[in-house]
Amino acid sequence: MKYRVFESLSRHQAHMKRAASLENGAGLAQWRNNHDRITLDRPGHHTLSLYVADGYESYRKSRTGWHNGGAPDRFCLMPAQLESTWDVRGPLEFAHLYFTDRHLSSLTERTWDKAPTILRLDEQIFADDPLITSLYRHSLLGLNWHDKADRLALDTTATLLQIHVLRRYSCHHWSLPRPKGGLAPHRLKRLLDYIDAHLDQALPLAELAAQVQLSEYHFARMFKQSQGMPPHQYVLQQRLQRAERLLRHSALPLAEIALSCGFSSSSHLASRFRQAWGVSPSQLRSQPQRQ
Repeated sequence: MKYRVFESLSRHQAHMKRAASLENGAGLAQWRNNHDRITLDRPGHHTLSLYVADGYESYRKSRTGWHNGGAPDRFCLMPAQLESTWDVRGPLEFAHLYFTDRHLSSLTERTWDKAPTILRLDEQIFADDPLITSLYRHSLLGLNWHDKADRLALDTTATLLQIHVLRRYSCHHWSLPRPKGGLAPHRLKRLLDYIDAHLDQALPLAELAAQVQLSEYHFARMFKQSQGMPPHQYVLQQRLQRAERLLRHSALPLAEIALSCGFSSSSHLASRFRQAWGVSPSQLRSQPQRQ
């Protein structure tokens, strides 16, 4: 992953729990650290960090000395040109989203149909933001970052985080566009057919939005108005329904069913299956066929 904050942490005491590159090239990483001092010198990209656990002894150096304020669910927004030094004096677990001005410019063009000449983010240290916390806690951290079945939800959440940063912590305070109505019936049918034909693939948000020639933001909201659920929930529902049919009406091995439904492994399919149906795939298969 070609992000300087990521590379710097990798050279220090930080232990990387997991990392992933998103469809548009933005990056995600989850770390643990303890007893470490790190200087970040104008990394050239933005970093949105959420403290996942601990962090009470995390200090940032300022002109007046060392200051702390870290705790679970506190966030830091470190702009691309920020110079900062951190002293981690106790245990800390945190998650990072890495993105650039190029990602934000592309997002503003697709969402607001504007091309800003200036993109300046405001530094935030040990701050509180319920929406950022919710998007990390209820989506990013609970997803499998390397499973095709979760890529759509992963891309959607990262997009929402970047839109929120643009609206709340940049020099632009644009209101979100309000799409009216859902997708036209012929567009919706074409899209649903496309999803059904490609359930074995990752189906990133940008790819689905492109099928109906909309920005990711407009697409997600118009799809929800049409179907009553976000795109990632609908796609997961279709994957699980296909898996159920194959379990009931075929003798295919579980691993093969998982791959054909867009899950990277039989264990991930089994986990999602139990969450949705309350039984494991093998238990479902052993049940008598419905007449």
